[in-house]
This record gives sequence, C-alpha cells and structure tokens, in this order.
Amino acid sequence: MRDPRLSAPLVIAAHGSTDPRFADAVEAIAAQVRAQRVDLDVRVGFLDHGSPTIAEVRTEACVVVPLLLAGGYHARVDIPAHAPGAVVTAAVGPDPLLAVALADRLREAGYDGTSPLTLAAAGSSDERALDDVRAAARQLGDLLRVPVSAAFVSAGTPRINDVTVDVVASYLLAPGVFHDALTRIGARVVSAPVGAHPAVADVVLARYDSCQVPGRIAPA
Repeated sequence: MRDPRLSAPLVIAAHGSTDPRFADAVEAIAAQVRAQRVDLDVRVGFLDHGSPTIAEVRTEACVVVPLLLAGGYHARVDIPAHAPGAVVTAAVGPDPLLAVALADRLREAGYDGTSPLTLAAAGSSDERALDDVRAAARQLGDLLRVPVSAAFVSAGTPRINDVTVDVVASYLLAPGVFHDALTRIGARVVSAPVGAHPAVADVVLARYDSCQVPGRIAPA
C-alpha cells in the first residue's frame, strides 16, 4: 500500500548565501533525496540570499525540513513563519548520522582518528542553537572515542580564534566565509564542510517521515 506521506511535498528549507557554492550544495542534497524517493515531490526553498524562497514553494499540505545543522531562531521562528499551515520538522542537526558524515570528512582531510579535535560551527545568538552544536560535538566524540570540544566562528563562546586547535571538524553545510575563516586559523587538519554527504539526505528523509501534526514542529 502506498505510504500516504508520499502525497505531501517535501520542502528542503535552506538559509541561503551569497556564495553560489552554498546553493550548489543544497541542490546536491536535494538530488540525493530525490534519488532515494523517486515518487516524492522534493522542492528547495531559501530563507534568504536565494531563489526560490520558501514562501514561493510551500503549500499548506507540504512538509518543511530546515536544512540547518542546529535548531535556533531560524528553525523555530523564521522558517515556520514563511510556511504557515505546513508541517515544519526539527532541524537536520544535530543527529548521530551527521556524526558519521563529520567523521568521513575528517578522514578525507587526513585525520588520524586518535587526536582530540574541535567541532567548529558558525555560531548563533540563540543559546539553544549553541547547545545543539555542543550536542553534535558529543555525538562525534562518542563515535570516534576521542575528546571533541565545540567552538564558534562568529557568535557564541568559545570563539575558534580564542582557543588552541590542532584538528578541526567543520560543522558547516557548505564552503563560504565561515569555512574560509577555519582554513586560516593554522590547524593541522581542517575537514571540508558536511556538504552533500549521503547521511544528510538520510536525515532529511527521517525528519520528513517524523512529521505528525500540521502547523507544529515535529520531533526529531
């Protein structure tokens, strides 16, 4: 029997960036989601600095998944405000599957698998978002069995420039200004952004499948 959830379009809601590489990463993730669910109507909408906007692609029957690595004001307020009446799920991160993606990116960058490391995120003025990054650091530490601390590029403490770092896991979705800043701090290893790792598509679909009540944020 056909899953009735497949009748609800999936809107992947991204923040957006003036750097075209961000949109490229979002579209690559959307392509992976479409490949996994060929009968699913998968749309991409941007909150800012991108087209189409979330408001242009949403319907009251859709499920909106915030393509954000931490929950915060954008996930809890901005995106729902641009998709009234729709189901809005929890943000993509943190999630144990993203820890797998982060570990893969670290290995690709030459990480030896034994050194303590720092998970570096953009940061936020929303303490809940900072807590989500710290939770992601714990998940990565549990997976790798090494100490993992969290630090932030722009907002939040500690700032990445105020701590001594040797290995950095980039907790960013795509290349851009924040990742460029990480490459300049002098760490021995800096992983690439999470990007279109297959685990991201898996989490997007898990969030979609978790949707429950229209107009409310579904649990992760």
